[in-house]
Amino acid sequence: MNPWFVYILRCADNSLYTGITTDTNRRVLEHNQCNRLGARYTRARRPVALVWQESHPNRSSALKREAAVKKLPRPAKERLLELKEQALSE
Repeated sequence: MNPWFVYILRCADNSLYTGITTDTNRRVLEHNQCNRLGARYTRARRPVALVWQESHPNRSSALKREAAVKKLPRPAKERLLELKEQALSE
């Protein structure tokens, strides 16, 4: 069974988009290239880049986390991105 991912994209206008998927690479391609499958929000804000993702064991927990991340104010979302960068540089 594939894990689910909560992800954040940074759009060309520097806005942030949060979603869930089982395949982040495929989903980013859809956001960037496919008008039918990409989210309406990201269609006008291309290109988008994956800047954060978090793995979850099932769709239910991913949906709950997505809702929590979407409720965060922008500074808190930026802090998540900073924490990821710090972890990668260590």
